[in-house]
Amino acid sequence: STSKEKVSEPFKNNFREVAVALGTHAQFTPHYYVYDGIFAGCLGSDGENQCYNLCTNNGRYCSTDPDEDMDSGLSGADVVTESLRQICIWKTYGTDGIGLPWWNYVEEFLFRCDKEDSQYFTNEACIKDAMQRAGVEYSKIQSCMDDAGGLEGDNQNKVLEEELFARATTGVLILPSFYVNQAPLRGALTVGETFRAICAGFVSGSEPDVCKQCSKCASDDITDCIAIGHCSGMGPPNAVSMPFFAGSLVAVVLCFSVIGLIQWQRSQRQMRAQVRGILAEYMPLDENQKVESVGFHQDDETEDNTVELS
Repeated sequence: STSKEKVSEPFKNNFREVAVALGTHAQFTPHYYVYDGIFAGCLGSDGENQCYNLCTNNGRYCSTDPDEDMDSGLSGADVVTESLRQICIWKTYGTDGIGLPWWNYVEEFLFRCDKEDSQYFTNEACIKDAMQRAGVEYSKIQSCMDDAGGLEGDNQNKVLEEELFARATTGVLILPSFYVNQAPLRGALTVGETFRAICAGFVSGSEPDVCKQCSKCASDDITDCIAIGHCSGMGPPNAVSMPFFAGSLVAVVLCFSVIGLIQWQRSQRQMRAQVRGILAEYMPLDENQKVESVGFHQDDETEDNTVELS
């Protein structure tokens, strides 16, 4: 990419959380596209810059004019200068492969200095403010830029020479470009696609937890997943899914309903058995009472008959 390349700006603004979440499992290294001015003929035989304000170091390192107006606005040399600055920030703070201060500076710079009004792009006060907010020490970065060879005169800059070599080695032709394990990533440079490509580069079983949790999320949900530990709209990996919970609840309700029905039927049978037992005990008493009643009635009639005959 370059320090003034618009297509990659959303990626630069949103990939920081992914880089931090991947940690040391992925080593991120930014490179900046710089044109070889000597190859392009911008460094004349007399050592003078033949490409106007597109180049630094008397025509050695060049970039295209971002606003396509060589008489006003930003120049290619401005883009090269900011690219060198951001490379030095990475070299100073990115040795851990994460480079959080670099991500912070790029985000702050894009927000505060890279406006439609190009006057802030090269404004030292704006650049210092962005560095301060990002936790970057201005003097260290300025020393890195100067020690590399600076941007004035017909002098080599070793940092920019490294970028020329990296561009030639990888064969970058399209901006922006992203490589995972030296393999170019095709298609749009989005956080989701890049994250999934990185996760796919791990040997099965060795991928970090963040890949297991978030690689299947929708592209727009990656950063949210990293923040909460699971895809949006889904529970944690060990949580019970809603369909499973609902099915389990229905099964439990049916189970208890069946048990309740069986228990009710059992109690009804027991109650009927008890009633029958009680009735069985009382029925013989009723029969005896009926027999005794009948017999007593006959005796009365006999006595009555006897008296009448006397």
